[in-house]
Amino acid sequence: MVQVTLPDGRKLEIIKGTTAQQFAEQIGPGLAKAAAAAKIDGRLVDLSAPIDSDATVKIITVQDAEGLEVMRHSCAHIMAEAICTIWPDAKLVYGPTVEDGFYYDIDLDEPVRPEDFERIEEKMREIIEADKPFIRREMPRSEALAKLAGDKYKTDNISRADGDVISFYSHADDFEDLCRGPHLPSTGRVGSFKIMSVAGAYWHGDPTQKMLQRVYGTAWASKKDLDDYLQRLDQAKKRDHRLIGRQLGLFSFHEEGPGFAFIHAKGMIIWNAIVEFWRGLHDKYGYEEIQTPIILNEELWHKSGHWENYKENMYFTSFDNATYAIKPMNCPGGCLVYKSSQHSYREFPMRVAELGLVHRHEASGVMHGLFRVRQFTQDDAHIFCTPEQIESEIIGVIELTFETYKAFGFEDFRIELSTRPEKHIGSDEIWDISTNALKGALAKKEIEYKINEGDGAFYGPKIDFHIRDCLKRSWQLGTIQLDFSMPQRFGLVYTDKDNTEKTPVMIHRAVLGSFERFIGILIEHYAGAMPLWLSPEQVRVLPISEKSNDYAQTVYHGLKDARLRCRLDLSNEKIGAKIAKAHSERLPYMLVVGPQEARSNTVNVRIRGEKETKTISTNEFLQIAREKIVDKSLDLLL
Repeated sequence: MVQVTLPDGRKLEIIKGTTAQQFAEQIGPGLAKAAAAAKIDGRLVDLSAPIDSDATVKIITVQDAEGLEVMRHSCAHIMAEAICTIWPDAKLVYGPTVEDGFYYDIDLDEPVRPEDFERIEEKMREIIEADKPFIRREMPRSEALAKLAGDKYKTDNISRADGDVISFYSHADDFEDLCRGPHLPSTGRVGSFKIMSVAGAYWHGDPTQKMLQRVYGTAWASKKDLDDYLQRLDQAKKRDHRLIGRQLGLFSFHEEGPGFAFIHAKGMIIWNAIVEFWRGLHDKYGYEEIQTPIILNEELWHKSGHWENYKENMYFTSFDNATYAIKPMNCPGGCLVYKSSQHSYREFPMRVAELGLVHRHEASGVMHGLFRVRQFTQDDAHIFCTPEQIESEIIGVIELTFETYKAFGFEDFRIELSTRPEKHIGSDEIWDISTNALKGALAKKEIEYKINEGDGAFYGPKIDFHIRDCLKRSWQLGTIQLDFSMPQRFGLVYTDKDNTEKTPVMIHRAVLGSFERFIGILIEHYAGAMPLWLSPEQVRVLPISEKSNDYAQTVYHGLKDARLRCRLDLSNEKIGAKIAKAHSERLPYMLVVGPQEARSNTVNVRIRGEKETKTISTNEFLQIAREKIVDKSLDLLL
């Protein structure tokens, strides 16, 4: 017998070797039917996995995020079989899960077209209805390599896999694929699915390799969940920041500068409002602002490690018989600022922030409006501190980050801790110290987080902040990266209490990430209807007729004197047309004035998104509007 501890702390004794599926059946038939996988001592496994020793066990269902991911991965295998059945010459590359779905990269000379999706889905439905079990088979690495000899894609996958045991999964007599799993017990457990799109993708992102076909799909626990997701996608199309940005005159792109955003006057109002907020909050948290050059010489980038690790994403120029790089990151410049004077432990922690303009070469096929550009402004900061100060500084950054997101209306956060990547600088010992310091800060704040193995920056582990917008889409924004290596490479030192020179710890930190990308996210989150404090135009005064123009002028100038961003519509259009135009431009407030308002020194307020209007005095409106702007209120109601 072995003892199993349940997530709620209960302990049960079961026969050694009982599978996770059998254990779920012992707990209850409802759980067994809903089960997708299991966690044994924190390791996600198939339900067929045996429980051979005392362990903590959790049964995972498709209602859990991990269970939904298992279902999607299983659905990816089903899609792969369907494609290979329809196109027998197709070669499978790999098929991971992604946010809200999955994809499979396929090497196939014949193009997969949208009109083929229904045929693929029909074959997938046949496979699911057959309810064939997913069967795991393991073998030594050498045997797996021999089995797949001649398949460059699969042998490459094996070479990149961890451990000496390689696993395969089959769910049909003639279909098997290399996979680490886990999977659902059988194909019939897959819920509702849909093939979404197909795109080109290079193998490992290398443009020198053959272009593959990447077929995307999505899968959900129920048809309702799928329908809700498709409805959110439809809403996302209507909220596309590229369309809204063009409609509202916020920004544009031009062939003369592909991937470089042109921010218009209205867009700059939003930009500057964010900058003003950012500066005020950073002053509150004890940061000083600096600015570093955009172009720095080649030697600096060798010293920082970017030349070896990031060269393919950098732009270069030459003059005075020397090579220079346009900075892709701000940290080396921050190191030079630090090094320009001597420092003592008494100055620590030093918090130095920069709104740094950086350039990164993005392939033309991946650029996407403000979300993926070649030039962007990063709300960067670097904290220099002692090892003893790491935890408190990380906590301070977390608090600043949460305060920032809440001001913009984002309350749903998700945190990831990314660990040492294959390509990195610095010793494993330094990486372990850094990673444990980040874990300690998260534990002290009692923040739940997900480990993202191998996805750290090349110079250190990192904490990434993900937010969810109104359509439940996840966006990675902020990051905290702990770095012991770069200060050593730059020879940064400080005088410690014992009068010896020591190397400071460097914390890289961004909260919004790219200003351009964050504005794009805001546009889509609010569908262009920005909160009052961010709105390019906060109020428009609309006289009912020419007879009310003089009073409208008085109201308008009162608003201007109160520092509200406003306009006065003196056009010859009828009042209905003026109101419709203001609505189309997503203005927070419209002040309609006529003879009655002029006599009583009032305004009739129309509020964005509200049917009812309200008549109040001009001074009362001014007072309420100013308070909402100062408080960064998201509520427009008076």
